[in-house]
Amino acid sequence: MIFYHTFEVRWSDLDANKHLANSTYVQYCAQARMAFMTKEKMGVTQLSRWGIGPVMLHERYSFFKEIYADQTVIVSVEIDGSSDDSSIYRFLHKFYLPDGTHCATSEATGVWIDMMIRKMTTPPDDVIEAMNKYRSPDTVVLSKEDFKKFPFHPQNIDPAEFGK
Repeated sequence: MIFYHTFEVRWSDLDANKHLANSTYVQYCAQARMAFMTKEKMGVTQLSRWGIGPVMLHERYSFFKEIYADQTVIVSVEIDGSSDDSSIYRFLHKFYLPDGTHCATSEATGVWIDMMIRKMTTPPDDVIEAMNKYRSPDTVVLSKEDFKKFPFHPQNIDPAEFGK
């Protein structure tokens, strides 16, 4: 199953090149995910009751066709990766024009956290059930080992370096 959310591109969604700004792609994906979660009865209020929250750890994009002001954009939501206990997930988003033209794809990997202790947690069965309905045909099993495949990792520096 695929969830779709529709946006009308506003002037404020554009960059200096007069096409959809990179930051807007991120915002549209986040809003599409929240619309999906609300539809599946795991919106902000319910997440608060459960004491959990979704946290994005890594997002990446590929762009194929420009999107302009006053166009309608449809953003899909699928689950194309999940750990066995669903504590780790990966959303796949595709950006389409109403004629079906595929303009961009985004992949966003995240985890569920316990909001009190700020640690990764297994979500309630209701969340697992809802997310399982939107698995793609190619959904893969994820684990913490997959975090090592991210292109960037923390590299702390000495704060004294800031002033040099």
